[in-house]
Amino acid sequence: QVQLVESGGGLVQAGGSLRLSCAASGRTFSNYAVGWYRQAPGKERDFVAAISRSGDRTYYADSVKGRFTISRDNARNTVYLQMNSLKLEDTAVYYCNTAPRSRWDWGQGTQVTVSS
Repeated sequence: QVQLVESGGGLVQAGGSLRLSCAASGRTFSNYAVGWYRQAPGKERDFVAAISRSGDRTYYADSVKGRFTISRDNARNTVYLQMNSLKLEDTAVYYCNTAPRSRWDWGQGTQVTVSS
């Protein structure tokens, strides 16, 4: 079973940037499209962005399009999320998993808090 470890979250002012990383154990990482999801307090987990197995195609939720960039390094079994122009409503715990549906156990996530 693949284990996921998200990192890179933190407290940032509105308009700032963060880069999230998600490292996956196991040798099957490159066989799957992967994505980032987020869950705000009291809300369901939502899709944020996804990237194809080879990295040549990306998909974004409308709320983050133009501000977030997803990328991956299959040699490192890692997927990244560059987040720019952060808004208060981006505050959430961010998770990675396969896309478009989660196949692996969820990791602990990484908290992103955007302050005014």
